[in-house]
Amino acid sequence: MAGALAGLAAAAAAVGVGEPVAVVTGPYSAPVDAVGSAAIDLSPAWLKEYAIRTFGTDDKPVLLAGIYLTMALLAVLAGLLAVRQPAAGAAVFAVFGGVGGWAALSRPGATGSAVAPAVAAGTVGAAAVLLLARLLRSATPSPPAVQPAEAPAEAPADPARPGEEHPTGTTSRRTVLAATGGTLALAALVGSGGRLLSDRRYDIDAARAAVRIPPPATPLPPLPAAAHPADAPGLSPFTTPTADFYRVDTALTLPRIDPRHWSLRIHGMVDHPLVLDFDDLLRLPLEELDHTLSCVSNEVGGPYVGTTRWLGASLPALLRRAGVRPGADQLVGRSQDGMTIGTPLEAVLDGRRALLAVAMNGEAMPVAHGFPCRSVVPGLYGYASATKWLVDLDVTTFAAYDPYWVRRGWDRCGEVRTASRIEIPAPFARIPAGDVTLAGTAWATHRGIAAVEVRVDGGPWQVARLAADAGPDLWRQWTHTWAGAPPGTHRIEVRATDATGAVQGEQRAGPFPAGATGWHSTVVTVT
Repeated sequence: MAGALAGLAAAAAAVGVGEPVAVVTGPYSAPVDAVGSAAIDLSPAWLKEYAIRTFGTDDKPVLLAGIYLTMALLAVLAGLLAVRQPAAGAAVFAVFGGVGGWAALSRPGATGSAVAPAVAAGTVGAAAVLLLARLLRSATPSPPAVQPAEAPAEAPADPARPGEEHPTGTTSRRTVLAATGGTLALAALVGSGGRLLSDRRYDIDAARAAVRIPPPATPLPPLPAAAHPADAPGLSPFTTPTADFYRVDTALTLPRIDPRHWSLRIHGMVDHPLVLDFDDLLRLPLEELDHTLSCVSNEVGGPYVGTTRWLGASLPALLRRAGVRPGADQLVGRSQDGMTIGTPLEAVLDGRRALLAVAMNGEAMPVAHGFPCRSVVPGLYGYASATKWLVDLDVTTFAAYDPYWVRRGWDRCGEVRTASRIEIPAPFARIPAGDVTLAGTAWATHRGIAAVEVRVDGGPWQVARLAADAGPDLWRQWTHTWAGAPPGTHRIEVRATDATGAVQGEQRAGPFPAGATGWHSTVVTVT
């Protein structure tokens, strides 16, 4: 038990010392964060989907908890080994440091200094476990020597009183416990202090608050009030509050970019490469876009979809200014953290309003959603259109480059599939018999929704009432009165038809590799 505690204290010291070193080398180089980011990149697509489906937006805290748990188990092993084989216990921490250093160097744009936190962590962890194990061995009584039969028995030694040296050791148990507890306390102090310093050094809240977003060159009119049914309490608001807008990405540590130091490079198959800073971007004519963005990881009826009013510069206009060369068919956006998103160039230049967005819902872009700039292209899932923390746009071809998700087997084009969901009543709700209001939302971004139908218990499809159409790039809400709902358990299903006349298919398929398909259904009990 004491050896296990010694290993845990040494691990705490290792993690603790890595934090202040990462203040200098950057938050991405902190060992635990670096290992977590590398684990995300190395995870197969099915594991990512399982994590999102099972844990939702808590997937990253769960990943970190798993890393800390694994590290704790290895630390216990290191502590137990160090009591008997000091070199073996220290080697566990050397491996920890090596893995952390490799993970830090694997991050895009990492320099040699990125290994410093992991080296410091591994060195301190090894030294701490050796020291604590040595103290523990010193406090452990040696087995009594066997006396010859003819030798006179010696008087037994007085047992050591609490706080004094053990008669067969050089250190008391209390000293060992004090050293272990002190190591834990010091590690917590140093680690939390380092994290606080890092947060302060890389804090951009003040810089974001100082940003003054210009008004749009031509403001859009307010969305029609009739786009949201007034007789369906509990239905999602038509415009998603920014605080409730979904976030699904691979960033374990949010990129924190000071807009005063941000720039965007547009290059590749263009005649006139461009470099814009944030002031340059804000001086361009800004456009508004009402748009429903959805994640390809969304299951049928899932929550990873939201609507907002974006504000930004015209991406097609900037590409025309750069002069796209013949033969180019892909636009690759690169994030500050190295993520690459590939967008079909035709989808950007076919007349739709694609933006380099700097604001959502009338406020500067939140850090979690891509501040200071992200791309938005209607009609495509986020993985194929919405690069957060955007710093680079490369005009290229599909044949020349496979972006992050394509390398992992996802579809190249990312066109949003027609989807619909039932929001009222909630799954497994108990509702009174009689007339029951059914309501929900449907979307087929950049095509629009022409019809929504519902049915109960496999009966005939009934046409739902559609709320006002706010545009093809937005979702559409619907309601239906289930007249005379009888007591019992019932299954309700929904399907949508897009503006091209294509009806949403029944066959269920998961999100991989091109988005989920199938009808959403819910089960309720009428009392």
